[in-house]
Amino acid sequence: MIERRALYVTAFVRAVTTSLVGVLLGVYLARLGVTGASFGVVVSSGLVGAALAAVVATFFGDALGRRRFLLLVTLLSASGTALFACSSSPAALAAAAFVGMLNGMGKDRGAALILEQAALPSTTSAESRTRVIAWYTMLQDLGHAAGAALAGLPTLLQTVTELQGSAPHRVTLFACAALGVVSLVLYVRLGPAVDSPAQAARVAVSPRSRGILAKISALFAIDSLAGGFLTTAMLSYFFFERFGVAEGAIGGLFFGARLMNAASHLGAAWLAKRIGLVNTMVFTHIPSSLLLVTVAFAPSFAVAAALFLLREGLVEMDVPTRQSYVLAVVEPDERTFASGVTNLIRLAAWAVAPAFAGVLMEGDSMYLPLIIGAAMKISYDLILWRAFRAIRPPEESGVG
Repeated sequence: MIERRALYVTAFVRAVTTSLVGVLLGVYLARLGVTGASFGVVVSSGLVGAALAAVVATFFGDALGRRRFLLLVTLLSASGTALFACSSSPAALAAAAFVGMLNGMGKDRGAALILEQAALPSTTSAESRTRVIAWYTMLQDLGHAAGAALAGLPTLLQTVTELQGSAPHRVTLFACAALGVVSLVLYVRLGPAVDSPAQAARVAVSPRSRGILAKISALFAIDSLAGGFLTTAMLSYFFFERFGVAEGAIGGLFFGARLMNAASHLGAAWLAKRIGLVNTMVFTHIPSSLLLVTVAFAPSFAVAAALFLLREGLVEMDVPTRQSYVLAVVEPDERTFASGVTNLIRLAAWAVAPAFAGVLMEGDSMYLPLIIGAAMKISYDLILWRAFRAIRPPEESGVG
């Protein structure tokens, strides 16, 4: 469908800017002298803004119209990013990050994603749903990879121009804001098919779906709280401060990481057909957390980078499977609400953790957020498998 292709493209473009900002955010704040608790507050402010936008998308997105809401949130994102590039004090940076919904995770998980996810299942069959979502998430991570590769732009600008200090980073952030115009044009061209067929109706969630969403959202909160200790901004800050590597090297590392993520999504769709969605989510996620612990104690950047890339080849395999599972176990007219609630819970938990992680990353305890995040994720996986292994989506009736 035309709408599906358009959503694929907007997801890619948005992921480019999200990833680029996520990688640069930590280094840019370090260049401005913002560290420790103030660093965590700025990152959290952006995630709080994203969480609030997700609230509106969840409860009012269909009523306002998905296309109209996508236009509004994209305009705010571009404007806030431009304001962030103009700011230097922690307070101004935090305010701009809030308005622009700057995502220190470096991965697109915001309000636009909620509405696009809700629209995708209606463009395909139940048997192809996981594959379509896998392609969508793969294109996101290709965009994340492109954004990470572009993180070397400040270094290039320092070489070929007279810009020094934080100035090259400001120029790059302005470029991110300008890319938002591309998404605006694409959203304007979307047809009415992207909107919910019952925009004015209040969604009545069935007791069965309500129970599933309550349990799985509580578990997603644990996973995302752990992820908040492991944002791209935090990890880039960790590599920058621990090993003293330049932005270009960090950008190259995250470029490789996003390529590993992208390839893993199609692998996850293939694996899910054979062992089921829940098993794929859990049995690929636990090894990735164990690898993260090894990154914390790596003796050099080369070793840490190799272990980190191995981890990234597994850690995202739960993304398309998780999204497909949530959308499959609820009714079709509950999908926007289900997508919104689960993503909202994740955003809220992400917004809490960075402020604590920033405090922990002082001095010799810089590795602690990685350890805490890994331990919480393993706990989440074990509880998730026990709670949901018997609740299967319609297409898995024959899966062993």
